[in-house]
Amino acid sequence: MTRFEVLILGNSSATPMYGRHPTSQVLNFNEQFFLIDCGEGTQMQLLRYGIKGSRISHIFISHLHGDHYLGLVGLLSSQHLVGRQSDLHVYGPSALKEILDLQFKHSDTRLRYPLIFHPTNAYRQEVIFENTQLQVTSFPLQHRIACTGFRFDEKPRSASLKKEEVERLNIPVPYRRLLKRGVDYVADDGTVYSAKDLTYAPPQPRSYAYCSDTVMNTDYLGAIQGVDLLYHEATFLHDRIERAKETFHTTSLEAAQVAQTVNAKKLLLGHFSARYKDLQPLLDESQTIFPHTELSEEGKWFLV
Repeated sequence: MTRFEVLILGNSSATPMYGRHPTSQVLNFNEQFFLIDCGEGTQMQLLRYGIKGSRISHIFISHLHGDHYLGLVGLLSSQHLVGRQSDLHVYGPSALKEILDLQFKHSDTRLRYPLIFHPTNAYRQEVIFENTQLQVTSFPLQHRIACTGFRFDEKPRSASLKKEEVERLNIPVPYRRLLKRGVDYVADDGTVYSAKDLTYAPPQPRSYAYCSDTVMNTDYLGAIQGVDLLYHEATFLHDRIERAKETFHTTSLEAAQVAQTVNAKKLLLGHFSARYKDLQPLLDESQTIFPHTELSEEGKWFLV
């Protein structure tokens, strides 16, 4: 089974508090490492949990509130100082490039490696990254400023051969790849051997959706429909619903309603307000609606 898991580096909201760090997480897909948001202290958290910055090739920034990107300049600068040479792709609001360019201009920094910037669109859903195994889609969220979520979809895998049966029938090697793609084999004597009978069905593709800062609405629900693991901000308990609306955030109860509506398999709560030292009440509240809820815990890997 291909590895598909998320490491939480930070789960706090606007400020670091109670040992919690601003938002950041690493997604490991088959030993390809993707960084999602980069709050202050992210590179220290990477060091703490044994993730080398050089292994990260793609960074996704949801929006330009400081708790989601203020660690980025430090991380990029450190990669320069340690001699990185491989490409590093950054996806985020177009204004982020202006911020980075200004920072490097006034620090007289000329990066040793190619930094490739991809502006995201906060007004429509679009595929922003794709390879043979994975597709990443951005989608609009409704926050106080332009903000996007990200969905990571594993691509369908080929079936696996029933090797003993294939070898017993002496099916030529060139045809075995076709069997895995679902193409039946026709022998020289006209006998048809069904691909379905000679292969094991592949596992269902998995998906992870990341909803950073947003007020709850129906606009983004289609983009996260049916995900295996849904990370959703849950800044407040529901008794603070008016404050949540005022600041364009979500309550833990609303996050559970979202997970239930989109038929997610599991919900991961994060982006906790500094007002809460104890996070158990947020988990309890969410589980009244959606039992398969967990708290995002820093330093913990969550399987997709």
